[in-house]
Amino acid sequence: MIADAAALVFALVLPTLVTLAYFVWLAEAGVAQRVVYGVGKLVQFTFPLAWMLLAGRPALELSLMSGQGGWLGLAFGALVAVAMFVLYGVLLKPRGFFDGRVRQEAVAKIRQFGITTLPRYAALGVFYALGHSLLEEYYWRWFVFDRCASLMHLGPAIAVSSLGFMAHHVILLGVYFGWRSPTTYVFSLAVGVGGAAWAWLYADSGSLLGPWLSHLLIDAAIFAIGYDVARDSFE
Repeated sequence: MIADAAALVFALVLPTLVTLAYFVWLAEAGVAQRVVYGVGKLVQFTFPLAWMLLAGRPALELSLMSGQGGWLGLAFGALVAVAMFVLYGVLLKPRGFFDGRVRQEAVAKIRQFGITTLPRYAALGVFYALGHSLLEEYYWRWFVFDRCASLMHLGPAIAVSSLGFMAHHVILLGVYFGWRSPTTYVFSLAVGVGGAAWAWLYADSGSLLGPWLSHLLIDAAIFAIGYDVARDSFE
């Protein structure tokens, strides 16, 4: 029980610390920023399996492609993606919401990671939509949520795991939109709601398929919008 709680606290806090390190503290550090990002992500995504193995837990109980929840996950992801495009194209872009600071920060972050051409941006988008989203679902739903569910009832488990998932996104959004902007916290809350929906879907289906497909579509929409915001910056 104590070991489970310690692993859970570490897993909840680690992504926020990694994000602070590479996205804020080392924002202008060039190579060091990319090294910290890579090492931080490696530690984050290897920790669950390493801990399960060291703790003698059945680390290979990962139910990924059982087929359960797939259509529901796709429907939720498609609905959110369409809502994002409508919000961006109908309300925010025409009002210049993504001009000025937001665009400058987006372009700066893209260039900090050496993304200067459209093919590189497309490759990054494919990686995040297909690969990183899967890794996040394995981390946040299979490991963090499952650890929460072993220590508390379903509702609190969904809430705690989703707040942890939301926390590092607050930092990302705060850098782009500003710490005093209500947008930072509205969008962060939306991330938390999404995390809660994925945790519920995972708990209901016993599979990561639905949450992953949903996460994939939403990340793809984010990168599509990001391209429109920063398109003039690519060589």
